[in-house]
Amino acid sequence: MHEFIDWIIATVHDWGYTGIFILMALESTVLPVPSELVLIPAGYLAHQGEMHFWLIVLASTVGSLVGASFNYVVALWLGRPFLERWGRWFFVRPELLHKTDRFFDRHGAVSTFTGRLIPGIRHLISIPAGLARMNLATFSFYTCLGAGLWSIVLTLLGYLLGGNEALLREYQHHITVGVLVFVALVIGGYVWWQRRK
Repeated sequence: MHEFIDWIIATVHDWGYTGIFILMALESTVLPVPSELVLIPAGYLAHQGEMHFWLIVLASTVGSLVGASFNYVVALWLGRPFLERWGRWFFVRPELLHKTDRFFDRHGAVSTFTGRLIPGIRHLISIPAGLARMNLATFSFYTCLGAGLWSIVLTLLGYLLGGNEALLREYQHHITVGVLVFVALVIGGYVWWQRRK
């Protein structure tokens, strides 16, 4: 595991923005590349003057969009026909697919945005979006919005805390909790707004 972490950090350092793009694209598929191990060191390098803060965010956001779009396309072109034909063998009935379609038709935007901010959900939210045939432009916009916000938070964390590993460990937990609270507030506000409508 330590070798894997060292490889990620070395890739960010040696490959720069290209490395960030590739790693974040992989992180947005189903590969276990933690974005924290990519963007916090990149933020530290920005603090040292070796990288530019906003170019890190741009490379990360575009990489996330590419990886998420891969999942979206696979779910749209391969997953949907497969589940429609064989889903009953995996306890996925046609009614469930129709419910997913209706849910993403009404709530796809907020689901895609908030899903990009939740660890463990970030790289999976594009799969139900593809299964539900969510509008690609809408999917791309809210994916970039969520991925961009997440990139800013983690890069800023690395930038502000510099190379102090103890502070990084302490505040990384607080940042994650803060983001989850923010997501809960967004979802709560969205539910309230829907009920008023």
